[in-house]
This record gives sequence, structure tokens and C-alpha cells, in this order.
Amino acid sequence: MRQTTKTHRLPGSEVYKANIACCFLLLAFCFFCGSPRAKAQQEIAKNNVVWASQSNNSAESMPVGGGDVGVNVWVEKGEIFLYLSRSGTFDENNTLLKLGRVKIKLFPNPFAGKTFKQELILNDGYIAISGADGQLSAQVKVWVDIRKPIVNIELKSNKNVTAEASYESWRFEDRITKGKENNQNSYKWAPQGLVKTTKDSIEFSYNEVSFKHTNPVHTVFDVVLKQQGLESYQSVFYNPLKKLSFGGTLSGSGMFPAGTYTGKYLNTPFKGWILRSRKPSKSFKIAVLLRSSADKEQIVLRAKSDLPQSFATTKAWWNNFWNRSFIYIQANDSTTNQISKNYQLFRYMLGCNARGSSPTKFNGGLFTFDPQLTDTALKYTPDFRNWGGGTHTAQNQRLVYWPMLKTGDFEMMKPQFDFYLNILKNAELRTEAAWGHKGASFTEQIENFGLPNPAEYGWKRPAGYDKGMEYNAWLEYEWDTILEFCMMILETERYNGRNIEVYMPLIESSLTFFKEHYTYLAKQRGAKALDANGHLILYPGSGAETYKMAYNSTSTIAGLKTVLQRLLELKSGTQEQKKNWQEMLSTIPPISFREFDGKVTISPAKLWERINNTESPQLYPVFPWGMYGLGKSGLDTAKNTYFYDTDALKFRSHIGWKQDNIFAARLGLTDEAARLTTLKLKDSGRRFPAFWGPGYDWTPDHNWGGSGMIGLQEMLMQCDGKKIHLFPAWPKDWDVHFKLHAPYQTTVEGTLKNGKLTAIRVIPESRKTDVINMLTSN
Repeated sequence: MRQTTKTHRLPGSEVYKANIACCFLLLAFCFFCGSPRAKAQQEIAKNNVVWASQSNNSAESMPVGGGDVGVNVWVEKGEIFLYLSRSGTFDENNTLLKLGRVKIKLFPNPFAGKTFKQELILNDGYIAISGADGQLSAQVKVWVDIRKPIVNIELKSNKNVTAEASYESWRFEDRITKGKENNQNSYKWAPQGLVKTTKDSIEFSYNEVSFKHTNPVHTVFDVVLKQQGLESYQSVFYNPLKKLSFGGTLSGSGMFPAGTYTGKYLNTPFKGWILRSRKPSKSFKIAVLLRSSADKEQIVLRAKSDLPQSFATTKAWWNNFWNRSFIYIQANDSTTNQISKNYQLFRYMLGCNARGSSPTKFNGGLFTFDPQLTDTALKYTPDFRNWGGGTHTAQNQRLVYWPMLKTGDFEMMKPQFDFYLNILKNAELRTEAAWGHKGASFTEQIENFGLPNPAEYGWKRPAGYDKGMEYNAWLEYEWDTILEFCMMILETERYNGRNIEVYMPLIESSLTFFKEHYTYLAKQRGAKALDANGHLILYPGSGAETYKMAYNSTSTIAGLKTVLQRLLELKSGTQEQKKNWQEMLSTIPPISFREFDGKVTISPAKLWERINNTESPQLYPVFPWGMYGLGKSGLDTAKNTYFYDTDALKFRSHIGWKQDNIFAARLGLTDEAARLTTLKLKDSGRRFPAFWGPGYDWTPDHNWGGSGMIGLQEMLMQCDGKKIHLFPAWPKDWDVHFKLHAPYQTTVEGTLKNGKLTAIRVIPESRKTDVINMLTSN
């Protein structure tokens, strides 16, 4: 029997007062414990994108996604359109194919009226569309299941309507690609004979539309192996195109096949397959399940009752994503507030490919649209993107992934790391076949199977030309970008305590290549492998794509030194490994310098023969390598390089992959960093404000957004060893609430208001003593 104790609740009773006090304390505790997350949710809501009118075309689309699926959503002339994209959908020519277009129309049509709203709900990761025509209204919700490759569309109306969901494809017949259209695949400007994308298989299957693309037996992989004299390795090479098929099914509750039709969107003919509702209703559930033969698990659509759970799980994932990291700026200047909003929007776009089987491509990610809306001369299909699909440009890719360290999005970095891990053996075998030594040679323009792009490798090569080399003025001897990805891997260990053992063979083989290859080249020229000081002779080399036929390129030296030093700091590693790393470190030559107007600056190399591009690798020791910066020796030299080097001045810009904003932030140049980062992250000029580009690449330009993110992060927080510098290049009049990740499994959340740090929370708390407020320490 439960016993109770009576309390006399008389006015003035001490017990009564105590109970009331306890209640208030409990309420206060709940309020303050819940308020940080509630505040963050309110702040992210201010960044939602809201449109009050319909779009004119696919360039005015809004992104939504999750897992490894990206969807462009727009409403045009009363009809809802979705472009479907998924990571890893490479055809036989290595084009990253879209998976088609879905069109949804209601009869009578609530979107035929003037009342309209389309909103990207960032905190929950979905798009809400509403419209009304007279007394008829409807609401549509579009989201991608975070656990499965399923696009969900939920429609509700206040009156019964008939719904049509159509699957539209421009690959209903074989398609020949000619001229510049081949820039979407691995052939680029040098197609060998007829280049054809075979047609998809599309049909009604029961009450669904089923669609699939299947690569033929012979693909561009086979062409490249033959071109580069590697056919004997065909059976052992990793080949992501082999027997690859991908597609999906479109289905809807209570819908049945209702025929086909043909049409043209912009300049692209297509065929459509219609599903129509059997009877009018006030609600419809439509789903697109995407499949690939590369999937580890084949997903099936469950009963529609699974939708509430799907939506709840997806919301929870996005809620946690936004709580993990953020930068919310409040300033008097509207353009400054734009950069804060666009920082969140671009991070959201990256989050849509969090679990991709392939990395997020720098040239559009999963959100490209009809190319003629980027360049009117390119009247090609929605599959087009400049600079290839399965081809990766390492200098560009790195800028997409560096900002994920400070946002704590470590899982999102895995696809990029695995990209190199998957092609490691191919790169090692290629090295051995070409030069007879060890180590993995990763070229700058590299295919997703680890070999140089065939157009960049060159079809018209001089007789006897080095078969391991690209015959290309921009790319020759450029090997060192892989070191940045090695460093990112090492940084995930330091930032997140990640076990990186699986990637150690990649890191070691990448280093081995430089040791072995430059020893090999030196012995080709003479009897000695090292110079008079016992250093490797890094010639021929390259300072990015800019300083060619370089002798002791600064970017290569900085990369080798930094990666080796970081390896030596690992707690793991055998004594033999550490001995080898230390011995190799002792052979890396020093960085070279030059002068302008009597000012000592960092030189891009000791010597070089010509300038081909407009990068500034003389500042790579500042970023990404961090050899120079605030609180470090040589800061004046690095600043001199920024201000006086005539090449760096001539090349300076905020466009595309340019990273001057990052250099300025790392050097503590507040006004410069603010100016350039503002130019980087201000509204794109397109309807969706984070669809920057084309820049030097394509739209949306992901290395444009990535370099903008890095710059803003570095303005706000820089880490050097255990030191955490706050506001190293931050304007005092930019109020900000932020949460960023730092090394040693640390997060820093703070609020700056009127130039003063009004709140700070460091986890673990023991790391708070490592935080230096640069606004008060100067």
C-alpha cells in the first residue's frame, strides 16, 4: 500500500514556499538547459529560403537531399518538377548521369492561382510548397529519407483533386554526344570515334514506372587502359564502371499507369510515363526509390505508413546536423548578413551527400541543372557539367572538404578519403609499370579508377615520351595535391580521435612516391640521388598548375614537411615507421625566398621555366599547410608575400577556387579577409543564393562555396597546436553566435556582441585555458 504524507498548504507555510521555489528552480533549469538548442533552431530558421512566386525554369530550382541523393525542386506554370541525382551514377563514358525528372500536376490545379509559397526548411531538411486558386488550396512536402535513397512527396489539399505523377527521361533512346558536350565525360575535347550514352530501360511495371541505366561491357575504362599501356592489369584494376547499373521506380498511392507522351524542355526532347490517381482524393503520397548495383543493401518501398517515421528520422538527423556547428552573423550591413546565410545554405548542400558512394563533385555536386541556363551556347541535356563526371580535379576537390573539419562533419569526409583508398592499388601499379619503383602516383586530373584523364594524358604524344606522364602543359609533374588529402585524414584523427589505420597505407604510399620518384629522376641525370646538402632534388616539379617545370616547388616542400611532421606526432606507428618518417623529413629541402621592393617574400619555387595559370602556391605555406601564421615566426615574410609579390597581386580574386580570402584570414588581415570573404559568400545572383558559378568550373560551383566557408571559419577561429585563437581576423562590428570544432575533440561555442565576447562554452571545459581572444589580446 502506497503511503502519502499530507502537507498543510497554509499561506506563509515554509514547506509551501519551499515547494514553490523548487518548482521555479526546476522550470528555470529546464529553460536554460533547453535554450541553447532552441536558440540555434530560431537562428537557423532565419536562413530559410522563401519564394513567393513560381520559377521560370530549372535554374531557379531549390535543393533538397539526404544520404547520397540530391533533388532540384521547382514549380513552373503550375507544375511541380524534380531533377533526381544520386552519388555514383557514372555511365559508360564516365558522365555523372541524372536519374531523370519527375513532374507532378493536380486537377483542378491549386497552383494555377496567384497565391504561392515555396520554402526550404533548413532545420528539418525539407521543402514545403503551398498554393491556392480561389477556394482550392494544397500543401506539398518534399524530403529525402536520410537512411534510404527514397525521395518522398506528400500532397494534401482541402478538396478532392486528381493527381498525376510523370517520369520524364531524355535517355529514352541512344544519345550521341559531340563537340563540347563531351566535356561532361572522360573523353572531353578528344573523343575517340563515336561517343554514345546507351538508352535507359524504362517501362511500366505493375503500378510503377521502372527506369534503369546499365553500362555496356566496354567502357571508357578499357579505352584508358589501352591508351596508357596498362591492358595487362585489366583483371586486377579497380573498375567502378564495370557492370554498373542504376535507376529506380516511381510510384504513388492509388495510382495506375495512364500512358506516355513526348515533349521538349528547353532544347532537350524527352518522353514521359504517366501515373494517375484512380480517384480524386485530398491526399497523395508519391515516392521515388533509387537503386544501384553498387548498393550494399537493396531497398524496397515499405507501406506508406512508414512515411511518418521516415520524416521524423530525417528531421532528427538534420536537427543534429545544425546543432553540430554553425556561424550566425548579425550586422548592420545586409551583405554581411548574406554571407552568414549562404554559409549555412552551402553547408546544407554538402550535407545532402553526407553518405555518398562517391565524393561531392566540385563542379556542381548533385544540384546541376540544364546547362544552357549557365551558358547559352551549351544546349545540351541536364546530364551536362563542365570538367567531367568521374574525372576529379584535386586542387578543386580539396576546397570542398577542408571546411568539414571545423564543422565537425567528419563522416562526410569519408567518401573523399575512400575515393583515394579505392584507387590506391591502381596508382601503385601504374607507378611500377611506368618507372619501375614503388609509391602511388596520383595525378591532378584523375579518373575515379585512378588513372590520368585520357584527354589530359594526350592522344598525340611524342614517340618515346614518358608513359607515366600527362602530356599537358598545365598538369605535367603535378603530384602533390594528394598530400592535402593525407593531411585531412591525419587531422580527423586529431580533431575527432578517429582511428585512421585503414588509411595509413595510402599516406605512406603517397610519401613513398615522392622519395622514390625524385631519387629515380636524379639518378637518370647523374650519379648522385641527393644534392650537396643531402636533400631530394624536386625537379621537375610544379607549383600548382601555375609555376611549371619547377625546381623545389614550395607547395610540394610545404606539403611533405607538414605531413611528415604530423605523422611523427601520432601516438600510433611503429618505431620503424617513425624512423623512416624522420629520415625522409631530413631529406626535404628548405623553402626558397625572393624579394620585391626590398621585401623578403616566399618564392613559389627555387626556379621555374614558365607560368601557366593564376594560382598563388607561394602562399600555400600559409594555407593549407599552416607553416606561417599568427603567433609563428616569419609572419612578416608571409605578409610581404601577400602584399608585394607581383604575381600574387595580379592573380588576386574572389572568383571560384581562388583562396585569397583564406590567406588574408590566416595572416590576420581583418579588412582584407572581410572584403574577400564577403565577395565570395554574397548572394550568387541566381534565385537560390548559394548557386554560385560558373567561375572557372560550373554551376553550382562547390569549390567557390568551400573556399568561402574556409575563409569565414579562419576569420573566426584558428588552431595552432593546442592554442585556439578566436576572432583572429574578425571585424568587431560583426555580432556572431558560432559553434566550431577544434583539435583534440573540442568544440567552442561563443557569442560576440558589440565587440565583446559575452558568452563562451568550451567542451571539454579543460580546453578553455587554451582559448585566446584575439580581440582583447592585441
